[in-house]
Amino acid sequence: MKKTEVIALLKSNSDERGVAHWNKRFAKDTNLKSFGIGLTKLRKLAKQIGKDPGLAARLWKSDVYDVKIIALLIDDPKVITEDQAEQQVEDLAAGHLAHVFSTCGAPLSKTAFAPDLANKWVISKDPNRRRCGYGLVSELTKVKTKKAPEDAYFLKHIQQIDQSFDKEELAVLLAMGGAIMSIGIRNKNLHPIALNVARKIGPIDFDPDGRCDPFDPVKHLTGDYVKQKLGV
Repeated sequence: MKKTEVIALLKSNSDERGVAHWNKRFAKDTNLKSFGIGLTKLRKLAKQIGKDPGLAARLWKSDVYDVKIIALLIDDPKVITEDQAEQQVEDLAAGHLAHVFSTCGAPLSKTAFAPDLANKWVISKDPNRRRCGYGLVSELTKVKTKKAPEDAYFLKHIQQIDQSFDKEELAVLLAMGGAIMSIGIRNKNLHPIALNVARKIGPIDFDPDGRCDPFDPVKHLTGDYVKQKLGV
């Protein structure tokens, strides 16, 4: 598909309530506009468009949030470079694109250099890089092939989180919590070590309006699913 065709497709799926929500809650934080399309729908549209790194590069230059999300989703991990990742992390629209950029099956997490990039980003002075670094760590816990990082890799990240979580800003702390939870679910050896740090962190209150419960990694790591999965 051409860039104009993708934009036309997204416009045809525009959601007025989503646009209003974006304009009310997020427009002031970024210079991006939005068609108000939910992520689930955007993923379906990305599958319809198909992998196309050249098109992804052109779409990334857009000033529309939904278009940039599609750009991330249709990129190809086989051709993504570290230089590209470093450029894109600078343009995450006040962090609004960070989630799709580094987690939820992000193509970046499937690159060969993702483990090394995560190592570098979690100790960066840039909070967006730290947030995305821990997002990549979360994704790497899901790798089950021979290319998966060994437990020692995740143990180092548990230690890094333990040493720095109390100094972090909220967005990075949430990413740390997600990483701790994912590491703890990975296997029986990592679980108690991750759970210990999760208990130190405690519930993470991310909604000042009180509409959402705090994010609590301990709750997830001690739930029935994990107990049955790991036998703990």
